[in-house]
Amino acid sequence: MIDNVATDSSSTPSTDKPRRTRRTRMTGAERRQQLLEIGRTLFAAKGFEGTSVEEIAAKAGVSKPVVYEHFGGKEGLYAVVVDREMRRLLDMVTSSLTAGHPRELCEQAAFALLDYIEEYTDGFRILVRDSPIPQSTGSFASLISDIATQVEDILGREFKSRGFDPKLAPLYAQALVGMVALTGQWWLDVRRPKKAEVAAHLVNLAWHGLDGLEPKPRLIGHRKS
Repeated sequence: MIDNVATDSSSTPSTDKPRRTRRTRMTGAERRQQLLEIGRTLFAAKGFEGTSVEEIAAKAGVSKPVVYEHFGGKEGLYAVVVDREMRRLLDMVTSSLTAGHPRELCEQAAFALLDYIEEYTDGFRILVRDSPIPQSTGSFASLISDIATQVEDILGREFKSRGFDPKLAPLYAQALVGMVALTGQWWLDVRRPKKAEVAAHLVNLAWHGLDGLEPKPRLIGHRKS
C-alpha cells in the first residue's frame, strides 16, 4: 500500500530570484549639482585645505575622476561654490534696496546681509575665509566693495542735498557696509541678540552718525597728517 504523501508547496525551493533595486542614474547636471552641494558643505566645515577630492567623491558615491570630469579638480569646484555664494549675497543686497528714505535703506541693507548669514550660513563661512586660490569674482573684500557701490549712489544724493561733498560718498559707503559685514561675522557664531535687534543697533550707529555729520570734520588730536 502506497501512502498518499501530501506535498507542502512551501517547502518547494523557489526558482524566483530576488529582484535587484535598479539605481536611477543621475544626469550630468544632477551630478554636478550634487557635487556642488557636497563641496559647499565640506568647504564650510573644513575649509579648502581640509577638504580632499577623495572625501568629496566618497560622499557623492562616485570615483575621483568624476569630480575631475566636472570641475577639473578641487580648485575648480571651490571656485564655482564661491562664485555662486558671492552672486547670491550681492543679489540679495541689491534687490533689498527698495525704500525711498535713506534710513530705511540702511535697515534694508543690514537685514539683507543678516538674512544671508542666517539662511546661507555655510555659504557665508566659505566667503569670509581667506581664499587660497584666485577667484574670477575676487574676494570677500571685493564683494563688500561691490555692495558698497550700491549704497554709494544713495549716499551721494543724500550728501548733495545736505550740502556735503558727494565725492566723499564712496568712502562713507565702504565704512558703513564694512561695519555691517564685520558685525555679521561676529553674529555668525554668537547669534545674540536677535537679528532684528542687531539690525536696529547697526542702523542706530550709522544713522545717528550720519545725522550729526559735520560737512568738514576736523581732527582734535595732536597728529594732523
